[in-house]
Amino acid sequence: MPLRSASRPRLVGVDYGQKRVGLALADPLRVIAQPYGTYAPDEALRVLQQLHTTEGIETLVVGWPLTEAGTEGAATRQVARFIQRLERLLPGVRIVRWDERYTSELARERLREVGGRRKKRRDRGRVDQMAAAIILQEYLAHQELQTGFPE
Repeated sequence: MPLRSASRPRLVGVDYGQKRVGLALADPLRVIAQPYGTYAPDEALRVLQQLHTTEGIETLVVGWPLTEAGTEGAATRQVARFIQRLERLLPGVRIVRWDERYTSELARERLREVGGRRKKRRDRGRVDQMAAAIILQEYLAHQELQTGFPE
């Protein structure tokens, strides 16, 4: 059983890639998603396990890479295998598949908006964690629309 801090368990956004996994965390009030880091897939699993042990994770919102037409394909099969690993590693944690179409483009656009040197804006790791934050922020906004207040 995870040792949890006094705050509510975390909501975590996940942008899976074969080489890098971007992670994002919701603030304690579950209003704002913030980039948390980018890791190799196995390292991301260790980071999530540690986070669950120290703070608890209630929900993982995993980017679901549908095609332009909104159908599943090879990329969703890869993410499904990663989700199976998450389910084994973090039993009892709710996993939500979230349509991630266009999140990488939005992430690049947001990084351009906040400025910084061109090299930093092209850093794929920064894009991945920003994409995870966008996925999680969309989920948080959806929850607020559904219930009238943050999850």
